[in-house]
Amino acid sequence: MNTGIMKDRIPKSGIQNLLCWYDSHHRELPWRRDRDPYHIWISEIMLQQTRVAAVIGYYESFMKELPTVECLAGVEEEHLLKLWEGLGYYNRARNLKKAAEVIRDRYAGSFPEDYESILSLPGIGAYTAGAVASICFGQPAPAVDGNVLRVYARLTGDTSSVDQEKTKKAVRDRLVPIYEGCTPDERGKLTQSWMELGATVCVPNGAPLCSDCPMADLCVARKENRIGELPVRTKKKPRRVEERTVFVLLTEDCFALHKRPSQGLLAGLWEFPNLEGKYSMEETLRIVRDWGLCPEAPWMEIPYTHIFSHVEWHMTAYYIICNAQTDKLDRIGGITWFRREAPEDLTAVPSAFRPFLKLL
Repeated sequence: MNTGIMKDRIPKSGIQNLLCWYDSHHRELPWRRDRDPYHIWISEIMLQQTRVAAVIGYYESFMKELPTVECLAGVEEEHLLKLWEGLGYYNRARNLKKAAEVIRDRYAGSFPEDYESILSLPGIGAYTAGAVASICFGQPAPAVDGNVLRVYARLTGDTSSVDQEKTKKAVRDRLVPIYEGCTPDERGKLTQSWMELGATVCVPNGAPLCSDCPMADLCVARKENRIGELPVRTKKKPRRVEERTVFVLLTEDCFALHKRPSQGLLAGLWEFPNLEGKYSMEETLRIVRDWGLCPEAPWMEIPYTHIFSHVEWHMTAYYIICNAQTDKLDRIGGITWFRREAPEDLTAVPSAFRPFLKLL
């Protein structure tokens, strides 16, 4: 059994089979219409931790509003976060703007073409740098993500944990000679071929579609009946569970939101006032009175669970009608009152709290 990266290179014939397969089987996606580095960059950042089907609409709206690097560099953060609303991991959007500013100021608005310069931009890691460098500029720079790691592990029989950074680097290094043996045009197609094969054939969930794989005859996992064993993953720690009480404070025509701190989880986004812990109805009313509000009987109580990558919020939301307003809530640092008309149009409210807007 192979316990590391296989020593023999993937045959050139296998790479050619993969490239030919891509030509006739790839999905038509909006960011594949050209090799514009701005388009590829934005799509790759959006696709991190997000399904392709969910990204398409966001991508098209984003490009309509911010069609160039210059537009992105100059956009107000509040508008940018509104465009990003629902995609999560909002620092990705902030880093997009920071990188766009660097491209505008240091590179006169033209995307840098070499891997190291791309990698130096804010928010861009080895994977995204490889994707842009190879797809847009024909550089011999592999882009190694979860799809590529899975395909490579099964193809070669590699049993290194794909969750370890050293495995990603080893696979990336192992793929470089293959890219160097391709033409510049083939390099970009090869990057997209690996991605496409992992997304549609050698899939992450469920049985891979080996009968549709252009490299099935080379696959060690298939030959040795080890598909279910690969790729190897390090067992993840269970997510931390946090109880939170959410205060949906209402007056006749307004509701209250609180802006999160500029650092940490959901930094700088608007949320309903909330406190860690699960409070009873009576405790919740007492807290609201302590805040200087005059609550009437609560309107309703809604439980909701939101899952982040490392933590689960088990939330209990109390809709409380108040007959007065105050902007100063000492325990959370103040609130702002918004009109109740069209709450969905508000500036960025993270998906953890958006369900509560629907019942206003």
